[in-house]
Amino acid sequence: MSTVVRIPTPLRRVTNGDDKASVDGENLSEIINDLESQYPGIKERLCDENEELRHFVNIYINGEDVRFLNGLQTNVSEGDEISIVPAVAGGT
Repeated sequence: MSTVVRIPTPLRRVTNGDDKASVDGENLSEIINDLESQYPGIKERLCDENEELRHFVNIYINGEDVRFLNGLQTNVSEGDEISIVPAVAGGT
């Protein structure tokens, strides 16, 4: 099963400029592992040393934040839209 992941601009230096990646996996954890096999180093930008999603990284499946679903164990189906969105903070 192949699914497309949208890659945000800050991570495109890891994906050689690719803004989308075609990946395989039945859940988000498997999707991230497939991303890592294609683009070494991307997983450490998404997950911490405990294999949990980093606090400043948001991942949405069909517009739903995975933190409100089953986290990295959220099931993925062919045709689902997966987006990685880095948190934005700052201002004066």
